Order: sequence, then C-alpha cells, then structure tokens
Amino acid sequence: MSTQHRRRVGAVRPSHLMFTSGVGALVDLPNFSVLIRGLDDWNFAAVEGQEGWGPIAEPRLLGAVRAIAGPKVSELRPAPWMDGIDTEPTGPASRVGVPTMPFPSWFRCTACNELAAIDSQVFTFDNSKPRRPHDARFFHRDCAKKKSGRPLAVPARFVLACTAGHLDEFPYREFVHAGQACPKTPQPRMQMDDQGGNLGANVWIRCVSCDSRRNIRQAMGQRGEETLPRCRARHPHLGTFDPSGCGSKLPPKVLVIGASNQWFAQTLSTLWVPETTGSELDSIVERHWDAVSQLPVSMYAFGRDNVPAFRELARWSDDEISAAVERVRAAKQEADDGPEEGYPDLRTAEWQAFTAPRLAEPMDDFALRRLDEGVPAPLKGYYEDVIQAEQLREVRALVGFTRLDSPDPDDPKLVEVAPLSRDKPSWVPASEVRGEGVFLRVPEELLAQWEQRVTDMRAMRQHREAYEQFRKNRYSDRLPGKFDPMAYWPGERYIALHTFSHLLIRTIALECGYSSASLSERIYAGTEDDPRSGILIYTAVPDAEGTLGGLVSQAEPEQLVRITRRALRDAMRCSSDPLCAERLPQPPADFLHGAACHVCLFVSETTCERGNRFLDRRFVVPISDPELSLFPGAP
Repeated sequence: MSTQHRRRVGAVRPSHLMFTSGVGALVDLPNFSVLIRGLDDWNFAAVEGQEGWGPIAEPRLLGAVRAIAGPKVSELRPAPWMDGIDTEPTGPASRVGVPTMPFPSWFRCTACNELAAIDSQVFTFDNSKPRRPHDARFFHRDCAKKKSGRPLAVPARFVLACTAGHLDEFPYREFVHAGQACPKTPQPRMQMDDQGGNLGANVWIRCVSCDSRRNIRQAMGQRGEETLPRCRARHPHLGTFDPSGCGSKLPPKVLVIGASNQWFAQTLSTLWVPETTGSELDSIVERHWDAVSQLPVSMYAFGRDNVPAFRELARWSDDEISAAVERVRAAKQEADDGPEEGYPDLRTAEWQAFTAPRLAEPMDDFALRRLDEGVPAPLKGYYEDVIQAEQLREVRALVGFTRLDSPDPDDPKLVEVAPLSRDKPSWVPASEVRGEGVFLRVPEELLAQWEQRVTDMRAMRQHREAYEQFRKNRYSDRLPGKFDPMAYWPGERYIALHTFSHLLIRTIALECGYSSASLSERIYAGTEDDPRSGILIYTAVPDAEGTLGGLVSQAEPEQLVRITRRALRDAMRCSSDPLCAERLPQPPADFLHGAACHVCLFVSETTCERGNRFLDRRFVVPISDPELSLFPGAP
C-alpha cells in the first residue's frame, strides 16, 4: 500500500466513535465517504506505553461489557492517537489512527457522469497534502468532457442495508438490466445522471454499452424492494460475507449516504463510584486493578519505583494495599457469580452512592457534597435531598451497532446487533469524560401517592396503550416466538421524573454557562420491587473537563429555589398551547409523549436518555386535571 493511502483523511472527536461514527459507520468526508473498519484492523502498537495513553480502568463497566460482548473482553481502550500530527504531519503520528476504507466503492465523475467501481482503475486517489487531509479526493483522470484538469469523482450515493446489520454496494449493473446480463458486453460502461427535484431521488442509471436506462425510484418503496436481490450478508467493515446467508426475513433497504438510520450505536455507560467499602484506597486499587493485582506483596517495592499506578498508593503501607486487593478481589468474585437478563445493572451502585447517609470521601473522580443546611425550606415538599457532585467521571463503551432500527434501551437482544470484529473481541472502544452535576431526590412518599392516584386514570392508560402499539409497530413483524408488547414499560414514576428532569435542564441551561446539549440526565426510577426517586443532571462534555462549576452552583439554596420555581411556572404554559396541552397519544398513533413539544420539553438527543420519549407536562404541573400532577402547587 502506498504512503498516501496510509495518510489521514479526516478527524473526529473520541465521543463520535461512541455515538456518531464508530465501527461499521459511514463517515461523510468533504469529497468522499469512508467506513470505519472493524477492531481486527485497529493497530495500537505505536501508542502502547506512550505517556498519556492507556486502557481505561472501569471494572464495573468492564464486567457489564463482558455480559454483552462476550467474556473475552479484557480491556476498554480509547482510540489510538499520538501527539505531533500537526507539527510533523509525515512523522510517526501520521501512521496512528482509526483505520477506514472508501465506501461505497462506486464513484461518479462530476463532469461526465461516468459510474464505475474504484477497482476498475477509472478513478485515481489523491492525498498529497499531509497538512490538508480534508483535500483527499478521487478524480477522473481520463474524463472525456475535461481534456485539461482532473474533475472530482464523488461516491455513488446509494447503498443497501438490512435489519441484520449488513451493508452492501447498490447493484447498479444488475439493476439497470433488470437482473440480467448486458447483451453487449460482460463489463459494460455505466453512467449516473442526477436530475435533482424535490420529490425524492430522481437519478437515472444508464448502461452506455446497450443504452438501457432505469430510474433509482424503481428500487425504492415496497414494490421496488421486491426487485432487489436478497441480502448477501456482507459486513464490509470486517471484509466478510456470511456463508450461511442473511437471517433477516425482510428484503434489504436502499439508503442514501448520510442517512441517519445507517448506523446506531449500542453503548453502555456508567459513572465511576466507589464500589467496595467506599474508602479511597479500595477505589484506587479497583481503578488500577490490572496493574496492582498482578504483583505479589514482595514486589510492591519494585512497583512503587516502576509501576505508574503505585504513585497514587504512596500514602499506604504494603500491608494496607494487600488487604485492599483482597477486598476488591472478593467483591469482583461476588459480582461475577450472578448473570443478569437484559442489560447489566449499572445504576444501582450509583444510586447507593448518591443516597448514602454518609457520603464517600472526596476523590479525584468522585466528590459529593450535601448542602449543610439541607433542602431549602421553600422546597421541602419537592426534594428530599440535594447533592452537589463536584467531580464526576463517566466512562462509555461501544459494544455493537445496528442498522435501520436503533437498539432497544432495555432489551439488548430485541434488535439484531452487528459485530465489531470477526471473532469475539478481546477489547472494545471506550471514552471517558469528567464533569460535575446536581443530584435531586424527590420524596418517595409523594411519588408513591401520585403513582397510586394516576395509574388507572385515562391519561396514563393512553400512555400505556401507546407504548404497546409502539412496540407492536416496531418489532412484532420480525421477532420469533412469543412477543410481550408491554415488556420493559418504564413505569408511571419514570414519566414524572423524566418530565421534571427536562424542565430543570431547560431552565438550568439558561443560567449555568453550559448549553443544554452539553448536559445529560440519569433518571433513577427503579422497579416496582425497588422504587427510586432520583434525578442526576450532569455535564458530559470533553472540553474543559466539564467542570467549570456553573452547574454545581445551581444547587445552592437561593439558585435552586429560583430555578425550581421558574421550571414549574414555565411548564404551565407553552406557545403551542392549546395543541400541546391537550395532546395525548390516540389510536392508531404510537408516539410516546403527551403534552410535550420542542417549545416546552424536548431537548437535544445527546441530552435525553430516552430520545425525548416518555414526557408529559400534565403529570408534573396542573395544566388540565390537578389530580394528574405531581406538584399541584408552586413552591
């Protein structure tokens, strides 16, 4: 492979590899699109041992990843990266990065409309400017319409995808000849003429050799899908075809490059919390488990001089470190003994840490402070506890991805997940961010009384019916066996807590210095057997470590009273009322919100943990029947 093919062609943030453009995703670059290759092709040889790079230590998340991605996973790794690419663009750092491949491999000349695959040698690749990776491009060297110059070649913008996670090239030659071979030649020349328009794709595919023509619209819609070939079970990011064929019952779908449903991340995330005794020593041992647990006590002196993890253990004796190792080992063994159904539980430890009568000792990754004077008097009936999270660390891991349908937030097996590697992975991509937050606990007695009151009321029944219809519309036509449409219903209290969280986020964002897109939420609603009543609003952005202090300050008594009052007061009206206030899901509608819209409740998709679903103002403030509202009065 030539040097220019190993140069970088673009850059993305580490968080993009988790949520937007991870393994198997198409990334739209300025001049062409690339596919992120599977984990088998990622090379960490150049960065291992480099200062500032190393696996991310988060034992609790690693255990959860193993339950989903397989027991062979031993590490959570950030993307390979080396400093120096800007100062020395052809130096060692230029050979470190996330591997990609051009996809789709069919390109169209922007001057003469020639349509051909990369391996046909019709198009040539140019990446001769190391300091300008965004200028990398394919061009048509022998274009008949431009005797001088090299016209740009752009990707032919259609691909095929299926619900089993496969991705393939669009079969242009077969399509234009209606599944038959060209009568003139086995390798016909092709052209693609994009005529634009505002009624969908208006693209003509033409065989130059025999003059057959066909519009791409004939491949779209239910009738068009019947003319497409069966899915070939291709995973181009892995370079594989499944010899057993595609397991999907449905035909492949035609997608346009850049379509939002070509890739959905399946991720797990957790906040680091002290998992064992809550002591700082145990927490440090747990964070550096792989480095510390491998050494016997007799080699601790060597570790103090040569192992970076021991720098944080300098304050403790060898016997204290050894005892901590045994405590953490016992806790890990206990956690590994009980497999779980569905997604592993990563919230219980967080809930216990936030609601502990005596908060854990402050640490670099986790520092909580309870208000000295407790909940402000005007808010006594609204909050049971207020915690300022001055330091938080969130770790995220990518465990798979889906196409066409997003993963179910509760059931990891409901939507078929595409693999990250050809075999079971030994590591998965991960990223970490540090931030701050505010934890608010709603009185359990208040929530329990409200829940009992509204469970059988008409508005809540309609929400449950909409959830049932949503699940049937989305899943039932392609799931084998028994299907329970009400499985994983989040519960009535979740809707109230989730709505209240959105009201607070929108209000806090106006005053804390962060945009609402920089904030995230975690709702602790629990289950029927283990009810919870907490909301965590926190920063989860990589810039400035996410700890500017503006969010924590909103939990000070005076600010919290003002923000809560404003959030509940603003919820009483919406500029889309009365349409918004009267909205309830009605058959055959299956949307999962009631009195909620972009004006009053919706937030960024990166902020909401449920994609702006399960929201309704009427369950928090009295915009209709006061019996429905959690807070019928204002503080």
